[in-house]
Amino acid sequence: MKNDLFSIGGFTIHGYGLMIGMGFLSAYLLSDHRARKKGLDPDHVFGLAIWVIMIGLVSAKLLYYITTIDDILRDPSLLLDIANGFVVYGGIIGGILGGYGYCRKYKLNFLRYADLILPAVALAQGFGRIGCFLAGCCYGMETTGPLAVVFRDSAYAPNGVRLLPTQLLSSGLNFLHFFLLLWLSQKTKRDGQVAATYLILYSAGRFGMEFFRGDLIRGTVGSLTTSQFISLFAAAAGIVMLAVSMKGSETADK
Repeated sequence: MKNDLFSIGGFTIHGYGLMIGMGFLSAYLLSDHRARKKGLDPDHVFGLAIWVIMIGLVSAKLLYYITTIDDILRDPSLLLDIANGFVVYGGIIGGILGGYGYCRKYKLNFLRYADLILPAVALAQGFGRIGCFLAGCCYGMETTGPLAVVFRDSAYAPNGVRLLPTQLLSSGLNFLHFFLLLWLSQKTKRDGQVAATYLILYSAGRFGMEFFRGDLIRGTVGSLTTSQFISLFAAAAGIVMLAVSMKGSETADK
């Protein structure tokens, strides 16, 4: 609800940036810890984190530009605003591609490292959505229900209007997703099953949550939002990956 948390001299701590930073840090520390327990090289976790974060951020920005192309054509100066405007799915797609590229470069088992890192990604997304709530972006539709929140000083959400807090609902789903994936990682014996489950569950949750979003700048494909359209393909990819992994051999180090 308040993005500018406090200032030290001329430096202001923003809630969105703080939550994103906490998400990245917690995801890295968790992945490093789990890598050591599983006998995987923690040095590669750091390298993967760099590739995933950098390529993910670029992809998230590019997809945002694509979804707002009409506004950019009217005002090309919007391209210069690199600090604001990212699409989560762009980050996920770019992060997966970055991770795959890193694993190819260093001849690592991509699915094994994906299973290691994606639960931490869900954890980071939970923190990130809290940041969205503090900033007021990714807000929900108007509502008269008991869960309504009212923004007073947001640069993104309409102020003085009762809105569904989709950011907090999404955050809760992401944290639940994180715990489910951690539990699954203790049960599964085949590489790729945790990664596949991440794609399926995140896509299903995101597809449904889109019906309750109130921001209309994210682009559409027919009657679906851009994120719903991508969710269909991401879920399908997860289902195929899960089916293939079920036929694979058991992982030796799990």
